[in-house]
Amino acid sequence: MANLGFVGLGVMGGNMVARLLDKGHTVTGYNRTRSKAQWLVDRGMKWGDSPRAVSAAADMTFSMVTNAAAIHSITDGSDGILAGLGPGKLLIDMSTVSPSVSRALAARVREKGADMIDSPVSGSVITLQEGKLSVMVGGRRETFERAKPILQDVGPKVTYVGDNGLALVLKIATNLSLAVQMLAFCEGVLLAEKSGIARETAVEVLTHSAIASPMVQYRGPFVLKMPAEAWFDVNMMQKDMLLALEMGRNLDVPLPTTAVTNEFLTAARGMGLVKQDFAVMFEVLARMSGIDK
Repeated sequence: MANLGFVGLGVMGGNMVARLLDKGHTVTGYNRTRSKAQWLVDRGMKWGDSPRAVSAAADMTFSMVTNAAAIHSITDGSDGILAGLGPGKLLIDMSTVSPSVSRALAARVREKGADMIDSPVSGSVITLQEGKLSVMVGGRRETFERAKPILQDVGPKVTYVGDNGLALVLKIATNLSLAVQMLAFCEGVLLAEKSGIARETAVEVLTHSAIASPMVQYRGPFVLKMPAEAWFDVNMMQKDMLLALEMGRNLDVPLPTTAVTNEFLTAARGMGLVKQDFAVMFEVLARMSGIDK
């Protein structure tokens, strides 16, 4: 069993720690708000008073935070993850940030004699809890091989995609498609509803049709009832859409459907729905269609 650390115990990170504990690993964790991690402490997780304390205690440290600013806040300074790293240690960053930010961090990790892989995941909380999460990995091949058995305890599908940053490219490519698919699904439901078909019937048919990707199957019902706590809110999804649009400009790849979908996320923000799951784009489109959701 491995001696692990985990910094960032949000909805996904916390559930990952729960899986790692269930697999018998020792986990030392840190979260900015300790009270949100108490349920994990109760299950056997050790508490680290700082990101540095976590990386100093662990052989492999996972990090999973919201954006580049959060990455800097947990890695830099005297209490940051970097200060606790040393030769032979490994940082596994699961945050969704730009590939350039991740590569720069990897270079700083290697200055400590440690190594780093970027390892974003594809799936939801439900996917994670069911043990069906997909994990992408970018970094040195030998480091991937070292981390692979631990990552397989998080999700069964672990794929090496190449050098540092490339897993994040695939993660961003995946997430732009999630939002685009969701908007298209909303359009189909509303077209059916305004034609006289009950919304529930439209959702039932579409989530069991040829267009029913795994995402549509588990998120499609959100147009009937949104979850009490967002799985992936508007703010988080728009951050990833903007990363995709920036990459598209840099690589000369037009992303027309991404651009349009991003505008609906902006509209959701304008309507005060920023903390809702990004499936709330349905409400935006419904209002535009003259339907009171």
